Amino acid sequence: MGLAKTEMFTDEQNEIALFAKVFGHPARVSILQHLFKINACVCGDLVNEIGLAQPTISQHLKELKLLGLIKGNVEGTSVCYCIDTANWSKMKRVMLQFLDQDVSKTDCC
Repeated sequence: MGLAKTEMFTDEQNEIALFAKVFGHPARVSILQHLFKINACVCGDLVNEIGLAQPTISQHLKELKLLGLIKGNVEGTSVCYCIDTANWSKMKRVMLQFLDQDVSKTDCC
């Protein structure tokens, strides 16, 4: 398989695609929903809450953290996660601007 050739696209297009990708798995959506619901940092109870194995949860947390939608703090032997509110707000602005586009011409095709 060839490279994704992301350099062919604008920074904005790549950013939108990365945000969309993170919402492309229901486990990541579930993790984010849980973090918003508890409105606090979570330290390890995601396995019971989400119902997936710890390595799977860890992989999804890694993806969310790489994109900056969550942040983690080491507390003893565990890592506690919460929503990164600044990056969440930025993601919302970018995605809302993209999704708020409308087609003005209704008789195409």
